[in-house]
Amino acid sequence: MRGKNTNNRDYKDTIFVTNRKLVKGDFLERIKYLSGFSPRAILLREKDLSEEQYKDLATEVLKICKENNIPLIIHNFSKVAKELGVRKIHYSFSKLEKEKIDKSFFEEIGTSCHSIEEANKAVECGADYIFAGHIFQTDCKKDLKPRGILFLQQMVQKTNIPVWAIGGIDDDDTRKRMCLNAGAKGVCVMSYAMNKEL
Repeated sequence: MRGKNTNNRDYKDTIFVTNRKLVKGDFLERIKYLSGFSPRAILLREKDLSEEQYKDLATEVLKICKENNIPLIIHNFSKVAKELGVRKIHYSFSKLEKEKIDKSFFEEIGTSCHSIEEANKAVECGADYIFAGHIFQTDCKKDLKPRGILFLQQMVQKTNIPVWAIGGIDDDDTRKRMCLNAGAKGVCVMSYAMNKEL
């Protein structure tokens, strides 16, 4: 079921990041639900899948995204992105370092960074934006200390491309505002988006 934005919040500065293992019901129904909030984009992460499995899932997710005019971001699989005509891709940092970036096809290339050094390297490799995290405590990384708002501010100040905050961000506007006030382009939400009502 397509979600209805009854809380009157603006999700144009929010990227929903998927993890189907966190979804309690049907994954594609969850994508339909999230699309009702008109986010900036949906990043189909699902990094445990083979390329073939990922393509099958991406094909279905892309249909939903197109129906709702939501941009889809492919994770790592550049071949899949090209076959499906998706011009936005997000690489893991290690993949970005090795990948031959096709700027002639991709209109937006991103990666995830955990240090200023990685952020600078990402820029050198051709990234158009970065995810910086994890900013707040999150169940996905219970044993790791969050890097915090000061880290986010430093990433923004020392990087000349947009920085998106990720990690421990829920539907409470307080954390989102903290990230935006620190200079982030927007926020990324995974755990909360996968199993909570917005």
